[in-house]
Amino acid sequence: MAAVLSKTAHLRRTFRLFSTYTASRLTPHFNEIPKSPLHQPLPQSDLRSFTKLPRFLSTNSTAKIQTDSTSKETVLDAHSDKGKQSGDSHQSSEQGKSVRGGPISWLSFLLLIATGAGVIFYYDQEKKRHIEDINASSSAVKQGPSAGKAAIGGPFNLVDHNGRSVTEKDFKGKWTLIYFGFTHCPDICPDELQKLASAIDKIKGKSGLEIVPVFISVDPERDTVEQVSEYVKEFHPKLIGLTGDPDEIKKAARAYRVYYMKTEEEGSDYLVDHSIIMYLMDPNMEFVKFFGKNNDVDALSEGIINEIKRYKKGKA
Repeated sequence: MAAVLSKTAHLRRTFRLFSTYTASRLTPHFNEIPKSPLHQPLPQSDLRSFTKLPRFLSTNSTAKIQTDSTSKETVLDAHSDKGKQSGDSHQSSEQGKSVRGGPISWLSFLLLIATGAGVIFYYDQEKKRHIEDINASSSAVKQGPSAGKAAIGGPFNLVDHNGRSVTEKDFKGKWTLIYFGFTHCPDICPDELQKLASAIDKIKGKSGLEIVPVFISVDPERDTVEQVSEYVKEFHPKLIGLTGDPDEIKKAARAYRVYYMKTEEEGSDYLVDHSIIMYLMDPNMEFVKFFGKNNDVDALSEGIINEIKRYKKGKA
C-alpha cells in the first residue's frame, strides 16, 4: 500500500511538471512568434520524468492485477480449505454416527436388565427393612404418663328428655359418650347416633363395660323436651337427650369446644352446621379422647375399649 501511494504521488508530481512546462511554452514573447509546444524540445529532466509515466502506469496496473489475483487465490484457498474442513467434519460426523448408532449387543442388553433388576430388588429390600424398623420402634415405645389433658369438658346445667334438671355431676362414676347435634338434622346426626348406639352395645357384649350415651341439642329453639324425648327413642333405650336454655347450650358447647351455627334460615325451616365429634369422658367427667366421623362401629368400639383399659392400667 505504501508503494502504491508513493507511485501515485510521483505520478501527480510528474503531471504538475508537465502542466507547468506546457503552460510556459504556451506563454507568448514580445519579440518571438509563438511556436507550438509540440515543436519545442523538452528539458532532459522533464523528459526523463515524462518517459517514466507509461512505465509507472504499466507497473501500477500490473501490481493491481497481481494484487487482485492474489486476493482471488486467497479467497479460493479459503473456500477450498473451508470445504475441505466441512467435508472432513461431515465425514468424521458420519463415522461417529455410524459408531454410535450401531446395534446394541445382546450382552449389553442382558447386563442392562440385570442391573435394573438388582436396583429394584435392593430398593424393595431397603423399603421392607425401613418399615420393619418403624414398626419395631413404634412397638418399643411404652405408654407413659400423660403430660397434660386437653381443656375439654366442664360444668353444664341442662334438662333431660324427661324434664329433669341435669348437671355434669349426675354422670360421675360412669363412662360417658357425648354427641352434640339437633333433632331436625336430615342425615348426619341419625347416622352418628346409630353408630353410637351400635358401638355401646358391642362394647358391652365384648368387654361387659357400661357406657352411657348422651345427646345434647344445639338447636334449643326447636328441640323442646318433648321433641328430644321422641327423638332419642328412635336410637337406643338408654340414650339420654339433653336440651335447655340457649345460653346454657352455648356454655356447654363452649366447654366441649363444639362449633354450631344456623344456616339457610327461612322462617322456622333451617339447618344447623355443627361439629361431628363424640367425646369419651371418664368416671370423673374428665375428657379422655374424641372420635370423629371417620370411625366406623368397629373402630369406635375398639378405640373406647382400648382407652378404658389404658385408663385402668394407669390407675393401678
